[in-house]
Amino acid sequence: MTKGAKSKKEDQKLKWWQLSLLGVAGTIGTGYFLGSSLAIEIGGPAVIISYLLAAAGTYVVFDALARMTAEHPEQGSFRTYAKKAFGNWAGFGSGWLYWFSELLIMGSQLTALSIFSRFWFPNIHMWIFAIGFGVLGLLIVFFGNKGFDRVEDVLAVIKVAAILMFLVIAVALLAGWIGGGVYTPKLPITTKDIFPTGGLGLWSSLIFAYYAYGGIEVLGIMSYRLKKPEEAPKAGKVMLILLATVYAISIGLAVTMVPLHVFNPKESPFVLALRSDHLVFIPHVFNGVLIIAGFSTMTASLYAVTSMLLTLAKEGDAPKLFSHKWKKKYPFFALCLISSGLIAAIVMSLLMPGKVYEYITTAAGLMLLYNWSFILLSSGKLLKSSVWSGFKRWTGLLLISAAVTGTLFHKLSRPGFFISLLLVSLIGICDLIVQHIRKKHADDDSPKEDEKDDSVEEYRHLAGGPGFRIKGIRMRKSKL
Repeated sequence: MTKGAKSKKEDQKLKWWQLSLLGVAGTIGTGYFLGSSLAIEIGGPAVIISYLLAAAGTYVVFDALARMTAEHPEQGSFRTYAKKAFGNWAGFGSGWLYWFSELLIMGSQLTALSIFSRFWFPNIHMWIFAIGFGVLGLLIVFFGNKGFDRVEDVLAVIKVAAILMFLVIAVALLAGWIGGGVYTPKLPITTKDIFPTGGLGLWSSLIFAYYAYGGIEVLGIMSYRLKKPEEAPKAGKVMLILLATVYAISIGLAVTMVPLHVFNPKESPFVLALRSDHLVFIPHVFNGVLIIAGFSTMTASLYAVTSMLLTLAKEGDAPKLFSHKWKKKYPFFALCLISSGLIAAIVMSLLMPGKVYEYITTAAGLMLLYNWSFILLSSGKLLKSSVWSGFKRWTGLLLISAAVTGTLFHKLSRPGFFISLLLVSLIGICDLIVQHIRKKHADDDSPKEDEKDDSVEEYRHLAGGPGFRIKGIRMRKSKL
């Protein structure tokens, strides 16, 4: 490598603070812009605690993945680590858990985009918008738009700008600098105001708080691009502090400005909070930004599920058909399978227009957490053990368990729990079948014991006696 090429490669490396900002921009999506409505509806203003707890749990996962990446850089990242730690079955399970989680996240985002679009066109059915956004996303991935990475950077800036716009306008409304707010602000002060649904409400809302941090595992993969990989945990810590701060302040402003009974899964809490008689256009501008931001995260998820399916197929954890590309360029077969998942989301939006977002979002968050559990358990096997690392790992697993079990205590999230169990069972059954077939093929390919014994005796006879090693016998036989 020439000096100039090496310098150029070094310039492409990231500093820790750049990775932090990339993480903030890349993580914020419909899970925050719309999913927070579900969290507030279930837990009330106390969801701020849920978002802080979820931030702590997410950091533990990022820290474990970043340290594994720094010590054992692997292209397959968490999937490869699971395979190294527990065997082929774990690599298969982790890969498909991630694939299904991203597919469900994509379905959730597709539904959210349809909900945002109905803000302007309330008489048009959700499934029509879902088809439109889904087809557009598939076309972008199919043709591999090379400029999409640059567009993603611009969209990330738009998302951050939208949050800043909300914070500024919300403060202006509360301070009285802008009049005409639709709702009368009320600061939650009493315990009943903060915990309107009690401890169970807080517990049940935890899954939606975790969902807002989804995508952190991708940032763990990106940590290999750091100039100093050992700074990855610091980058993750700063990123999550920023995210948790933004989430807590913005949700705190929303629950102060909007009565609790008004929040619903059909509208973003931030669009509700910005409604003003003097700024009629602001909710429309913000809603447009949400559609742009949501479409960017949906298309990124589409890229993720396509890439993971291609990898699974190449490594024998999925049918080889899905690794083939039409004209050696277009991932036609992989996108056909992914399209079936999108069609399922669209059919659900047609059959259950009132509940589909809640069900898909809960299932997506749970599948994500199951994969995060794999990451934490793998780190326990592959990283050097210490009291502090063990404490962090088990704390992370405890918080994940709390989020998973909390879905059982609310009618909005309970169906999503059973959907996730169905998918995990399907993955488990397929895993058992694949490992059984692999074991059978390995047994068929290896020589039988009696054949080994007969060949050894023959080699011994030809070599002149039983005192020779097998390697030596083979060498003498070749000479004979």
